[in-house]
Amino acid sequence: MNTPAHADSAIPIRRVGVGIIVLMGLLIAQLTYIQLGQAERLNANPGNIRIVLNDFARSRGEILTADGEIIARSVPSDDEYKFQREYPDGALYAHITGYQSLRYGTTGIERTYDDVLLGKRFTIGFDDIDDLLSDDDPQGNVVLALQSTAQIAARDQLAGKRGSVVVLDVRTGGVVAMYSNPTFDPNTIALHDPNAAEEFFDAYVADPANPMRSRAYRERFSPGSTFKIVTAGVGIDAGVTRPDQRYPELEELPLPLTDRTLSNFGGSECGGSLAASFRDSCNTTFGQIGLDLEEQFPVGVENWGINEGTPAIDLSPGMVESLGPERGSFKTEAPLFAQAGIGQGPVTLSPMALAMISQCVANAGRMMVPQFMAAIEDRDGSTVETASPRVWRQCTNAATASAITTMMIDAVANGTGTRAQIPGITVAGKTGTAQQPEGPPHAWFTGFAPAQDPRYAIAVIVERGGDLGDDATGGRVAAPIAREVLAALLSGGPA
Repeated sequence: MNTPAHADSAIPIRRVGVGIIVLMGLLIAQLTYIQLGQAERLNANPGNIRIVLNDFARSRGEILTADGEIIARSVPSDDEYKFQREYPDGALYAHITGYQSLRYGTTGIERTYDDVLLGKRFTIGFDDIDDLLSDDDPQGNVVLALQSTAQIAARDQLAGKRGSVVVLDVRTGGVVAMYSNPTFDPNTIALHDPNAAEEFFDAYVADPANPMRSRAYRERFSPGSTFKIVTAGVGIDAGVTRPDQRYPELEELPLPLTDRTLSNFGGSECGGSLAASFRDSCNTTFGQIGLDLEEQFPVGVENWGINEGTPAIDLSPGMVESLGPERGSFKTEAPLFAQAGIGQGPVTLSPMALAMISQCVANAGRMMVPQFMAAIEDRDGSTVETASPRVWRQCTNAATASAITTMMIDAVANGTGTRAQIPGITVAGKTGTAQQPEGPPHAWFTGFAPAQDPRYAIAVIVERGGDLGDDATGGRVAAPIAREVLAALLSGGPA
């Protein structure tokens, strides 16, 4: 029996039809996947110019200090973008707020809390019909833990000096102040004129001082004798030393595996108990502790956040990692362990990390994650979220923290840190003078106050000794700065 010709031709047509239906189904599935499954990724892509332009055409919320100073806001503009981002205090908060730029993107708090400032974190419910019909954008405000009095004091004290000041809330880890000099004006980068913004940006980048990079949390330095806080803590916890343990009075300490020695500052002779050595910042004692600890040293410093990555702070970009002696290196690198004991050699950290070390001692051994955001408000100023304190590490126990606190109080009352004293307020602290391969030393101070009921921890660095150069010490240069900043917070004015 012969099959009709039209029946044979119908088979390919059906196959083509099925193929078209399958392809259309795949196309619909792909479009659905892109629009729904990939929407968040595509919206976050910095190359998505539509999203960028839409965001610039919207008003952003305010960034404020804890005491109510507006440090970033949107103001109307007469160009196609409708709103211009403005930073009223210019360079004072630049390393914290960051900037919103057509040419260079978004940094700092502007980036971390972009969804809050644009209102993308807020949802509209059935009861919010007025908001739904309003032409206003539902932006939110970000309230920081910063205190303008402390930030201004830090700026004034660092005038003419290259350096940084960081102040942390002891109990919460809130960043009360963070200022680095030199700095830059974010208004110049936020300009809508791309050529003008580029001119300013290129000038900042070409500046050897690199003013756009915050030294407070993005640069590492040798901490010098301020690191003796960590050395003492690790030594006590390991059972290698105790506050009343005696050490010989020496001018210099012979270093194993070499014919070199470790000297005290100015070639002086010192020693005695650990507590006395801490008060007088005796290098030979703490170099010996670094040697006595051997492989317990690199293990112990990890509890203090050294060689352990960084906490996830709410600022973009994040902190640099603190570095110290490496595990398994004592047999071949023993001299470096002595140098690490006094905060030299392999030890480098940021001023933020050093402030965290003092904060940990003041907080009975709990090291908190530094946090800039204190609260998030809706556009009406009502608080919708508050920051929750987070513990990053248990750096030591309460007993060791108490012993170190006693030594830090003595260092300010009777030792190298006397210029940090504030009338009527007990300050605990430690100075540091970090020798550099070429040029003057870095001058450091770190501590907290009031010592009996700690509220604020601080770290100060003046790079290359500031005005004093080769004659600089932490006690002469950095301690007075810490005093003035802490006094502005605790007593409402200069000490």
